[in-house]
Amino acid sequence: MENTTELPGKREVQLKVGELLHKRELTQAKLSDITGIRRAAISQLSRGYVDRVSLDHLTKIADALELDDISELITIENKK
Repeated sequence: MENTTELPGKREVQLKVGELLHKRELTQAKLSDITGIRRAAISQLSRGYVDRVSLDHLTKIADALELDDISELITIENKK
């Protein structure tokens, strides 16, 4: 499941942490261990229970998952 935060207007920000973990067969606990981010925070990011995201967290997750493009982790989508 993607994390979705609505923006005013017709677009929304989506985090793909849960999707990336599933694709890479990683657990939330393992990502927490790798990044040093609390397990509860990883859980919230994975399930979409956040209103704000720390740039430090995004950087740590991108580094841990060896992402080269931020669009692999976060996107802006038009609402349907």
